[in-house]
Amino acid sequence: MLTILGFAMIATFLVLIMTKKMSPIAALVLIPALFCVAVGQGAQLGDYVIEGVGNLAPTAAMLMFAIVYFGVMIDVGLFDPIVRGILKFCRADPMRIVVGTAVLAAIVSLDGDGSTTFMITVSAMYPLYKRLKMSLVVMTGVAATANGVMNTLPWGGPTARAATALKLDASEIFVPMIPALAMGLLAVFVLAYVLGLRERKRLGMLTLDEALAREPEQETVSTGAGSTRGGSTGGTSSTGTGGTGGEDRLRKDAAASGGGTGTGADADPADEADDDEFQGLDPNRSTLRPKLYWFNAGLTAALLTAMIMELMPIPVLFLLGAALALTVNFPHMPDQRARIAAHADNVLNVSGMVFAAAVFTGVLTGTGMVENMADWVVGAVPDAMGPHMAIVTGLLSLPLTYFMSNDGFYFGVLPVLAEAGAAHGVSPLEIARASLAGQALHMSSPLVPAVYVLVGMAKVEFGDHTRFTVKWAILTSLVVLAAGVLFGIM
Repeated sequence: MLTILGFAMIATFLVLIMTKKMSPIAALVLIPALFCVAVGQGAQLGDYVIEGVGNLAPTAAMLMFAIVYFGVMIDVGLFDPIVRGILKFCRADPMRIVVGTAVLAAIVSLDGDGSTTFMITVSAMYPLYKRLKMSLVVMTGVAATANGVMNTLPWGGPTARAATALKLDASEIFVPMIPALAMGLLAVFVLAYVLGLRERKRLGMLTLDEALAREPEQETVSTGAGSTRGGSTGGTSSTGTGGTGGEDRLRKDAAASGGGTGTGADADPADEADDDEFQGLDPNRSTLRPKLYWFNAGLTAALLTAMIMELMPIPVLFLLGAALALTVNFPHMPDQRARIAAHADNVLNVSGMVFAAAVFTGVLTGTGMVENMADWVVGAVPDAMGPHMAIVTGLLSLPLTYFMSNDGFYFGVLPVLAEAGAAHGVSPLEIARASLAGQALHMSSPLVPAVYVLVGMAKVEFGDHTRFTVKWAILTSLVVLAAGVLFGIM
């Protein structure tokens, strides 16, 4: 009976969040509470939840302060020179532009938020793709796949969910996975290089002056997340005609991408494009702290180094880092409050999800459902496959994280796979690491809200993005899984 109720609870949870009848947070709380009562253990619900909250508090703290930290780093301009440098490197070479897209998406993904990554990447790269008439699905596919690999960072979501669901330390899952994830990222860069060569062969290689002379499409990218139409409805219309030269039209494209406005029609357009236009982020925002750039860069490098070396628990590192970054960059209290408020939505959504998951995992474990479900799975898995449950988990993560949300997979399915693996001597850490393999594919799932930001800003049909991206994302995920097996990580 517990097995049936356990699967029924997971199925109910998945259906409700996939059909958007309930938010993940509400479903994580209410569905297990109802099933806890249904199995006759309603009186123990409070104990299950309190125990779960205590176990998950470090994960919630890590996510909260990591979001604040990287949000502040974007605010103060830490990534601005990187964006400008990548865009200067790209010039008008399609191959460089596609590789630059992958590098930019990977770097900006350090903030752990897919929507932010896609907004910055598309805002910076869209004018170049449009000007050279490059394939926009190449841009969305490369950006989504790069972000999927980087999404496995402990503060990105999947690793935190795996740690939460299996009551493990996020650093124990992530740090040993770094070599496999590095191979996945390398696969993305190789893919970008190959796709870039295809675009170069199709379009030829232009100088920047020749690119400036090309007629642009009569639309530019809007930095709003919901823009899906061209012209006057989907973005800022580029209406310069007649006496307006190519360089002026490029300035309008770049301005729409957040790169600023031109300094006059008499300026050399190539110089303007090099120095000011292709910046991707608003160069005049009030939160910039150029005098503190090297302090912020050093602090970020030290923070990531300390995390990899496990000098302190990750939550403590980000708590200290966020406090120091806010104090140094925004010494006045009103400015600190404004920065915290600017990132409060992301903090509340993510940390709220973690604490809500305490109810789901607490009930699933406390009532004995997960043990009974694992026994059933163990019986269904051939004995010959039992010792290879980590590989089985990695392969299952591809379709399951594509057709269901990360919440559904990590909180509903992963505990069952971990219990099944434990019965065959496979540690939960190996199962947790293997479960990250499918994230490159997951970021193009129709259940991921950020992907709609990506295709909307790029003015790409979701179906076109899916048809182009899925095969490459699957290949990247398999590279991560194969590397994990090769390096003995799983």
